[in-house]
Amino acid sequence: MNSDPAEIADVRRAVENLAQSFGLDEKAVAEVGLCVNEALANVMRHAYGGATDRPIVVSGYCQDASLVVTIRDWGNGVNPATLPPKPFNPLEPGGLGLICLRRMMSQVSYVPQPQDGGGGMLLVMKKENPKLRRGSDFGARP
Repeated sequence: MNSDPAEIADVRRAVENLAQSFGLDEKAVAEVGLCVNEALANVMRHAYGGATDRPIVVSGYCQDASLVVTIRDWGNGVNPATLPPKPFNPLEPGGLGLICLRRMMSQVSYVPQPQDGGGGMLLVMKKENPKLRRGSDFGARP
């Protein structure tokens, strides 16, 4: 996808469909969708400074008992986990995306990408689903 906000809805729906196919319940599917939406908006706003023509690669797969969603950008490479926490004020925009990721996903990590590969960041989000069989090859990746 490109860093165009108009593309977020289609990507969110695709990830929600994937989450549903892995057996996540309705609430978990909605949480994954919201987190993907927020993460993409943050990449577009912060990593790419609003540019609408920059690449973003989103992928999803099942690994053990988790749905794994990755978002790769080639932006400024700032790791949000290293920034000081911003006090949440519901009257001011921003800051909610990171809160959603921390509270709704089972695990979140930011992996800075090497400069010789173009730099940027790889966000890895996991949502556990105990209904998935460990070791299942259904959608699994090595």
